Amino acid sequence: MTNCMSRSGEECGGSTEKAAPSRSGDRLAARNGGTTYESVVWFDALARPGVRCGIARVSFGRRIELARRIREVGRKAEYLNASGEAKDKLEAAVLAAEIDRAYLDWGWIGVEGLEIDGVAATPASAIDAGPVELAVEVLARIKSECGLTEDERKN
Repeated sequence: MTNCMSRSGEECGGSTEKAAPSRSGDRLAARNGGTTYESVVWFDALARPGVRCGIARVSFGRRIELARRIREVGRKAEYLNASGEAKDKLEAAVLAAEIDRAYLDWGWIGVEGLEIDGVAATPASAIDAGPVELAVEVLARIKSECGLTEDERKN
């Protein structure tokens, strides 16, 4: 059984020494000693020792995709959050959680070293049934990769 599963359930190959080629075709490599670009950044989770997570690096196309996912929900959350009514603030909090979920769905590419109920975890299963502290850590890393400031990350 592999200890690394991608979002689609395929085996993936993160490594601290050299990341494995991306299966998505995002990896660019120049010939004859040029440079390489890895579209996934792997890190050791602080929240769960022994677990490694891969997050997407931001590209022009992926930034547009993310903006489309969160645009409308973000506008509605901002409007509701400005309201003084408790029910509107509660709805804004729910929408903020939906935005965080969109970031996780968009940017959490792989996980290794984690099993949930005896099955190798995928990013989707880790979001749905995994440890909350791991999802929070991955979310912060994704937002940092997107270049959001600490204040923007809180919202």
